[in-house]
Amino acid sequence: MCYVKCISSLGWPEASLEGLFELAARYDVPRVELRSLGGTIDLRAYLEATYGTPAELVARGPSVAGRVVALNASLALAGATIAAREELIGLAPWADALGARWLRVFDGGRPGEVAAVAVAAAETVRWWREMRRERGWRVELMVETHDTLLSGAAITEFLAAVPGVGLLWDAHHTWRKGGEDPVATWRAVRAHVVHLHVKDSVAVPSARHPFTYVLPGDGGFPMDALMAAVRVEGFTGPVSLEWEKQWHPYLPPLETALRVAAVRTWW
Repeated sequence: MCYVKCISSLGWPEASLEGLFELAARYDVPRVELRSLGGTIDLRAYLEATYGTPAELVARGPSVAGRVVALNASLALAGATIAAREELIGLAPWADALGARWLRVFDGGRPGEVAAVAVAAAETVRWWREMRRERGWRVELMVETHDTLLSGAAITEFLAAVPGVGLLWDAHHTWRKGGEDPVATWRAVRAHVVHLHVKDSVAVPSARHPFTYVLPGDGGFPMDALMAAVRVEGFTGPVSLEWEKQWHPYLPPLETALRVAAVRTWW
């Protein structure tokens, strides 16, 4: 297997960093990405309350080497607010301390607005790169396909206008929201992908969406076909189960999803 399994802390919002690492290890998942810890998505506040400073985390915290691939921020590149920019600035030193390569940001905008979103996104990326140079941070940005980037064509157009940004491809979003075959999307965007989100759903409305998330393998997401394509291409980045229990309390615990995925060799 070439890619690396990963889980998002969204699946266990109340977890501590140590607890998340322990759960991942039980299911042979070597990487995690952080969006929530200790019942909050304010990662900076949680990390400061728990460890004090990034330096203290390195000195006294759990062994983090190679485990955390990303810290996930709320900022949208198009329409970035002052508060969202401040959140990103606050997360960067923690990302470096944790050894995370990426800060996840969103695209922003709405479907069909790719050109306008790209112009706004490019300005935010310029701002970020200036901050990064000034402060000597190592962590870089990756943009998640979330609001505007719902097809291979849209992603390709966006990245041509905003070069050098890593791509977090949410394969479920382009499939369920964009109506595109994940294998076709993968072939269109593969050269830019640094991280994948995967999950499963059925076409039954839920409280927040016109679909409902389900346990891996219980829905219609073509995981087998996608993973076959990913393996053929020799992708070596993280393939992350984004179990969104933070946003969808109807979901069973993350450990249940991991157990089912393991039994079914879903990934």
